[in-house]
Amino acid sequence: MTTSTHYISTYCHITPQQVSVDGVVLHSNTSETFENFLKQLYKEHNCRYPKFFKMDTMSKLAFMGAEFLLKSAKEATTEVQNTALVFSNKSSSLETDRKHQESIASETEFYPSPAVFVYTLPNIGIGEVAIRHQLQTENAFFVFESFEANFLQKYTVSLLREGKCNSALCGWVEVDKTENHGFFYLVEATGKWQHTEKNITTFYNKI
Repeated sequence: MTTSTHYISTYCHITPQQVSVDGVVLHSNTSETFENFLKQLYKEHNCRYPKFFKMDTMSKLAFMGAEFLLKSAKEATTEVQNTALVFSNKSSSLETDRKHQESIASETEFYPSPAVFVYTLPNIGIGEVAIRHQLQTENAFFVFESFEANFLQKYTVSLLREGKCNSALCGWVEVDKTENHGFFYLVEATGKWQHTEKNITTFYNKI
């Protein structure tokens, strides 16, 4: 296991049922769908980013996860602008890919929808986060069969040690027919928990 002098300062789960930060439930879903729940969260937090409503569900999930953790970091006067983004999931942009394919196959449409096509790459979501928070640091999106705490820990440590960022927002943003789950954690120079594979895995499993 790669050791690190950095810490996990906070973490967040967003599921179809609720939002929790550091294990404390902050919001419960009163909407019928996961996407409507994300819209509910957006409105409750008065985010003021109109492009949100044009995003696909995965990008909305990434956006709201960043809102919960980076907004708190800003309020704590943390230097958010030098935060790297390291995200992952297992189904890539499959949900949006299906919608894109449906538009191609539709006999009533002459061409695919550009608004859908733009989100057929999984890294578009972190691009939205970077624009929202004016981040110009490293960002990467990985696709795994399952959540890879070991890889994410090592990769994040390498970014921090090489001076490519001062902090990192890591996220698991899975949106598909069988799973809708966002898990996010912020790695900084100071914090509550050591940035280890064991702690990342423990927090990931605390849904």
